[in-house]
Amino acid sequence: MKLVTAIDAQALDHAKLIAESNEFAIFDVGSDTYALVHRHAAVEWQAITISGDGLFRVLEILAQATRTLYRDVASDLSKRRRP
Repeated sequence: MKLVTAIDAQALDHAKLIAESNEFAIFDVGSDTYALVHRHAAVEWQAITISGDGLFRVLEILAQATRTLYRDVASDLSKRRRP
């Protein structure tokens, strides 16, 4: 895994876009390496490069964090609805 504090958009011209959302994108940059890129217009693009195996491991812990966040939010909303 490598943190890239500034990445030029042209450096990703050769990479295959795998997935994207509003500010984030994942590119296949070759050699079983993927780049999660923060593409915000107001700042320099930043990225984390990670292996395919690392991508699966990060996905697993992000899913756990998402479930925890969901439970916290759902619990707060439930408490607000009670009289």
